[in-house]
Amino acid sequence: MPSATPSAPGPAPSKLGVLLRVGIFAFIEIAGMVVLAPLMYPVGGYLVSAALSTFAAAAIANTIAMRVYERGQLADVGLGWGPASARNLLLGLAGGTGSALLVMGPPLLLGLARFERAEGWEWSPASALFLCVVLLFGAIGEELLFRGYGFQVLLGRMGVFATILPVSVLFGLTHANNPNASGISLMNTTLWGLLFGCAFLRSRDLWLPIGIHYGWNVTLPFFGVNLSGFTMDVTGYSLVWNLPGKWSGGAYGPEAGLLNTLVLGVLFYALWKAPVQRQVAFLYRPGDDEPETAEE
Repeated sequence: MPSATPSAPGPAPSKLGVLLRVGIFAFIEIAGMVVLAPLMYPVGGYLVSAALSTFAAAAIANTIAMRVYERGQLADVGLGWGPASARNLLLGLAGGTGSALLVMGPPLLLGLARFERAEGWEWSPASALFLCVVLLFGAIGEELLFRGYGFQVLLGRMGVFATILPVSVLFGLTHANNPNASGISLMNTTLWGLLFGCAFLRSRDLWLPIGIHYGWNVTLPFFGVNLSGFTMDVTGYSLVWNLPGKWSGGAYGPEAGLLNTLVLGVLFYALWKAPVQRQVAFLYRPGDDEPETAEE
């Protein structure tokens, strides 16, 4: 059975009203990041401040939008917890982690990549745990921002294709200033945005896209691979590729490589086939011709 959910919000506003609400939501989010990121930078540098400020600003923006416009709460954007949520989160983690391993595994087995001791790096359990927590908040923050309130109200009023594609392109463009970004990295990041949007459509919660997002993000650094242009010292080893940068992703990481493009195709298929448990979304409820079934 679908998970329990609060009663649905009131009648949907006009398209202009939805765009106004989404604009205000985006303004609160951007303003929050502008204020919070500089305050957090001295504590942990760019990566920590970016992840935590995105999470905090997105949580604030979603909470305000839900309370003011929908008389709901933050959990109503797809963060309600129950057996279905746990199942979807675990499926997402398996998909994201499996995808990262699939990008690295075959090249390692074929001798097209190897591990090398990284000079100046050393294993630190405390640092590894801290990184896991930071990346978790970063994944949740990005999903709240790009698949939270604004995304879900646009889905209901503008339709699936008119929402998922533009939001995915925007998701890709926000990574354009990352170190060593390229045309392939922007293409792949946009495809990741499409995947996360489709994951929400399958589960009608944020736990499935959060799981995929986090599984991918947290696995790569533990194998000494750059993540979206950032190098993270976790194990003391780095993965050295014997492949051209257009395949491996080079200094940006696998997201800038064509291997990732191929793996994304596999992940889209796996998402379509996965035994996801669909929940009842508070904000996005299609017409009666698409019933809210518990499983697909």
